[in-house]
Amino acid sequence: MSTIVVTGSSGLVGSETARWFHGQGFDVVGIDNNMRAYFFGQDASVDWNARELLSALPRFRHQAIDVRDEGAVNALFQSLGRDIALVVHCAAQPSHDWAAREPLTDFTVNAHGTLVLLEATRRFAPEAVFIFTSTNKVYGDTPNRLPLVELATRWELDPAHPWSAHGIDETMSIDQTRHSVFGAGKVAADVMVQEYGRYFGLRTAVFRAGCLTGPSHSGAELHGFLAYLVRCAVTGRAYTIYGYQGKQVRDNIHSSDLVQCFWHFYRAPQCGAVYNIGGSRHSNCSVLEAIALIEELSGLRLSYALSAEARIGDHIWWISDVRRFQAGYPAWSYAYDLRSTLLEMIDSARRRYRAG
Repeated sequence: MSTIVVTGSSGLVGSETARWFHGQGFDVVGIDNNMRAYFFGQDASVDWNARELLSALPRFRHQAIDVRDEGAVNALFQSLGRDIALVVHCAAQPSHDWAAREPLTDFTVNAHGTLVLLEATRRFAPEAVFIFTSTNKVYGDTPNRLPLVELATRWELDPAHPWSAHGIDETMSIDQTRHSVFGAGKVAADVMVQEYGRYFGLRTAVFRAGCLTGPSHSGAELHGFLAYLVRCAVTGRAYTIYGYQGKQVRDNIHSSDLVQCFWHFYRAPQCGAVYNIGGSRHSNCSVLEAIALIEELSGLRLSYALSAEARIGDHIWWISDVRRFQAGYPAWSYAYDLRSTLLEMIDSARRRYRAG
């Protein structure tokens, strides 16, 4: 039976990946050492999700391995060998704010950890497909130089701009920009995944994601925009919006829709593919709009404050143009929009936090 290795398997995208591929008949080996609790505190721990996976998936095996540990990663990959059909690499330090606190930790987790996994794949499972969840932060703050127009509840791209209709595509430069420490590490990983495809011939894909979201997200103040907003609503916590009057725009893709992208790529892989992926014009909102919609759908009030200080490297406006992926995989489409995603998240948060 084919095996999939999923790093960050207890997180949002990793757990969704584990569940889907297990349902398709794969043996699933999950790598997760709960570094998210180290990054963001026990509130953000993903141990609950690891327990759920072990309980629900009979062919799931959990490995508490640090992706930076070459010996442990190599031993695991060598033991699995050519049974590995797919590696989905979701493990990461995901916050540009946190990265500035410990740049060495951030870079070694995001860049070196990715290289360790790529090399293990090349040595022990060279026929496997390798999928990497990258980020739109590889573009640095270049999106903030676009001609933006301030509206009542959001910033928008000037309608005359060619990216206005569909969002930002993969031709945006990743050079001559301020990436943040986090973004720089993700650039290194992103480019290395491409290089292992182009230079070594591995079948690799980079998915440069906007906001990834869904009910399995352990949202924290420094990471997990919609999940943390929902958590604040159902638990009565106050929320702080940093910069841009809360009008900064994000596109949001449900983790299930992203995993369907992985599934389509796995069945028809390429070498060194790069895709912008997110909610696109199909699913996007400003922070203010997200708060209003959460209040409407939940019947709760969300207390928030505005801070004039924007986060370094934060995008004022980001919407992904997903047409490159859609052109290559026309059978893929969204199953979730913003409203259906939030309804699922609110229901899950109420059950999980026993509130509301």
